[in-house]
Amino acid sequence: MDKNQKFRKITFYKNYFQGFFDKQNKKVKANLKQIENTNGLYEIRVQLGSDICRIFCFFDQVQLVVLANGFQKKTQKTPKKEIEMALKIKAEYESEK
Repeated sequence: MDKNQKFRKITFYKNYFQGFFDKQNKKVKANLKQIENTNGLYEIRVQLGSDICRIFCFFDQVQLVVLANGFQKKTQKTPKKEIEMALKIKAEYESEK
């Protein structure tokens, strides 16, 4: 493993996060959405002022969230090449498990 790579395990302890998420309005929930026609790929939306970044992630089992790749979104539609890259990373991760 490259010493510059950083890995973090993100776990959801009991159902606290899910309880919080379930109480949010639709606008907030829209910031974590499943990408259509993908098998379990999600997008997290982060906005600071007028800058909007997207981070693709997926779940390993139930307790581990794997962050794949990110990009700065400049158009309404998510670029196909970014989705393809995230799916490639997901497949690579799953094949190495």
